[in-house]
Amino acid sequence: MPARQPPPRKKSPSKLPLSEQQLPPDYLPEIARRLSEEYLPDPPQPRRSAEPLDGLISTILSQQNTAPITRRQFQGLKTAYPRWEGALADGPDGIEAVLKAAGGGLSRVKAGYIYSLLAELDETRPVLSLRETRDLDDKAARELLESLPGVGMKTASCVLLFDLARPAMPVDTHIHRIARRLELVPEAWNAVKVERWFDEVLPREWAARYTFHVAAIRHGRQTCRARNPACGACVLRDLCPAAAILEG
Repeated sequence: MPARQPPPRKKSPSKLPLSEQQLPPDYLPEIARRLSEEYLPDPPQPRRSAEPLDGLISTILSQQNTAPITRRQFQGLKTAYPRWEGALADGPDGIEAVLKAAGGGLSRVKAGYIYSLLAELDETRPVLSLRETRDLDDKAARELLESLPGVGMKTASCVLLFDLARPAMPVDTHIHRIARRLELVPEAWNAVKVERWFDEVLPREWAARYTFHVAAIRHGRQTCRARNPACGACVLRDLCPAAAILEG
């Protein structure tokens, strides 16, 4: 008799794709549709930045900063250093001074990140540029970005989405909060895990992800706030398990 084959091993729950560990609800497309209609009915056309390095530095500046301060700091850097070689030559102290003059917090930390990034590019590339990412596929572009000092998954995803028109899905504090309140993901999942889940369940199209990302952030700022959420005005109220609790 032929030898009996052992039964196939079942995958450990932790080895399954996140979309199988936490199945997306059937109404996820409805969530996306309502957010789009409310906050971004006319999404822009995709565009690619002429110099993605500018977008990466701007993204670093945006961390724990408001949009006006981020723009002011970035403009201050571009005025002081028309070429990034000037920032590299000036060093972290010079970069910090420019950021401080523009206002905003964490100037020393961000100056260190920017200097380390420029130094790494200077050592590994003929010019201070990330233009090559425009010609790489999504996976290679992400790997290059995440190999740079101070660049994690969310920062890389922002550059991919906003500067390279790739279908990334960065998850910020607003999107993370909304996903938990809607019980799309487990409460214990961190933002990295939530981003990976969204990457598996959302259409792999730039327009769909850009719209969901921007609309969800606006929803988090205007309606689904961390404190005093405006559940009565929420377009997702009937789909949100947290609404009854938050309104009570």
